[in-house]
Amino acid sequence: MSAPAPSPLAIVDAEPLPRQEEVLTDAALAFVAELHRQFTPRRDELLARRAERRAEIARTSTLDFLPETAAIRADDSWKVAPAPAALDDRRVEITGPTDRKMTINALNSGARVWLADFEDASAPTWENVILGQLNLIDAYTRNIDFTDPGTGKSYALKPAEELATVVTRPRGWHLNERHLQFDGAPVPGALVDFGLYFFHNAQRLIDLGKGPYFYLPKTESHLEARLWNDIFVFAQDYVGIPQGTVRATVLIETITAAYEMEEILYELRDHASGLNAGRWDYLFSIVKNFRDGGAKFVLPDRNAVTMTAPFMRAYTELLVRTCHKRGAHAIGGMAAFIPSRRDAEVNKVAFEKVKADKDREAHDGFDGSWVAHPDLVPIAMASFDAVLGERPNQKERLREDVSVAAGDLIAIDTLDAKPTYDGLRNAVAVGIRYIEAWLRGMGAVAIFNLMEDAATAEISRSQIWQWINADVVFENGEHATADLAREVAAEELAAIRAEIGDEAFASGKWQQAHDLLLQVSLDQDYADFLTLPAYEQLG
Repeated sequence: MSAPAPSPLAIVDAEPLPRQEEVLTDAALAFVAELHRQFTPRRDELLARRAERRAEIARTSTLDFLPETAAIRADDSWKVAPAPAALDDRRVEITGPTDRKMTINALNSGARVWLADFEDASAPTWENVILGQLNLIDAYTRNIDFTDPGTGKSYALKPAEELATVVTRPRGWHLNERHLQFDGAPVPGALVDFGLYFFHNAQRLIDLGKGPYFYLPKTESHLEARLWNDIFVFAQDYVGIPQGTVRATVLIETITAAYEMEEILYELRDHASGLNAGRWDYLFSIVKNFRDGGAKFVLPDRNAVTMTAPFMRAYTELLVRTCHKRGAHAIGGMAAFIPSRRDAEVNKVAFEKVKADKDREAHDGFDGSWVAHPDLVPIAMASFDAVLGERPNQKERLREDVSVAAGDLIAIDTLDAKPTYDGLRNAVAVGIRYIEAWLRGMGAVAIFNLMEDAATAEISRSQIWQWINADVVFENGEHATADLAREVAAEELAAIRAEIGDEAFASGKWQQAHDLLLQVSLDQDYADFLTLPAYEQLG
């Protein structure tokens, strides 16, 4: 007698959405269920391994390149697969969530690539997860338009040849999707986002002259990259497309991954297309891993840690050298500024900063960079055009002048800047404002003229936690304490209420956001990710 058919995925505690049956087809759910059966046990093992490694860092307060993979680093013969035509020129990439208006604007933005984000720029409500998938399907079939209900302005796609190439970012390995369950257990969000997108769009993208391309977030080791590679091999066989059709760019946004860049490219070499240099998540990862390391690992205010800080410079220089040695693209960091419609002087100063940042990346050898707003595309484009000219990239620049020792990547104490009282106030203000919007289902939020995402909240709460636990004394003589953080948070909450009025305050999630920020900033037991307790409160 044959075994009974495995139970399908169950949709749990989710209000039906318009057209969700187009995304949650029986065949698509069967594919996601198969991904879950095959790969979630390994995901679970790798999450446990993260905890073991974190404990080891707590014990030793150091990191080094892996001795067991030295042969891979020493072997100059291997390269990643050549870039497909649609990903050869990546000089400007725009990032943003997959809501309908953003989908059209990002594709039309003039950027070469759109990072379609199911991760840090998207709060994972059921609506965002499923309708985001639907918007991408509609974009590829050119069945998408949008009329802003407030302004009446209409949005439609430009001709196909003018649209950005899409690189989709699924959620990180640590997040589950509670609304899709298999035998009562939630499916990892990464497998839901990847599985639904790949199943519906892989062949469609091939027919459009492109392919299923992905950004892989929060990777902490080459073994996690190996898991993704095995998923790609399985998925391509499952739907019957050639091996190597998938391409993945890995975000090097954890301190442990910075020591395994070559190994990560090696594991993904048939599917790799590059590495990306993050900032806020990278700093968050340093605090998370070295939070027991004493004064020499205490970061100053987040805005004082620029990409020219010695330890950040070591990281970005090593990334460019590693990528180009292996034939991969090196993609730079985010310009998060949002132009003001009212303040030309603010724009002028910010545009100059963006230009200087993008000029530096282009001259350092990066092949492209990120922006958060369409108005920044021409600025970043000009910086890379000036260096690249007609060339699609500068992978021939091998940067053999770069030499980075293991200690250089964690030399936090090379910075002169120190934490400030204003830095604490800013961390609290930004943290409350971001979390409040996230709890309402918004993952990309304009705060103080910057486009912020979940990484912003992570570095904000991590800095509050670190400064309190390191007993930092600010320049005004005040000690960083839990009581001071509570006092500042109460003042910030009152200021927000005064700014927006009682009615708007009551209809938002301000108190909830305030309480959650303090919870993750003051709990002695540091939460691995803010989004884990936050997800429990998400509608």
